[in-house]
Amino acid sequence: VQLVESGGGSVQAGGSLRLACASYGYTSSYYHTGWFRQAPGKEREGVASIDRDGKIAYADPVKGRFTISKDHAKHTLYLQMNSLKPEDTAMYYCAADFLIRHSDYARLRPDFAYWGQGNQVTVSS
Repeated sequence: VQLVESGGGSVQAGGSLRLACASYGYTSSYYHTGWFRQAPGKEREGVASIDRDGKIAYADPVKGRFTISKDHAKHTLYLQMNSLKPEDTAMYYCAADFLIRHSDYARLRPDFAYWGQGNQVTVSS
């Protein structure tokens, strides 16, 4: 199982970025995939997740600005980030898990089994 992220970078406030996460391995067995972030000095937090049936959970700070999606044929997870703010600056990670999670809290809890290497997103004011 391998998750490879791409698409991070630097942008001014109000700008947009799209992150991608290509998965290799037992991709058809994942039940949840998601995006998490960790800013310097802060704990890792959930950003958005999507399950095998397409149910989506978003963290409150990103609702209405970020969109998570999957391309099943390409085994790739995306995170479209619009109206970026300086407080969105963080290392962003994609993650996958086989367990079924029954609440938005669980779907955004950063205890997934498999993780990508992380991609830096920096938003300047």
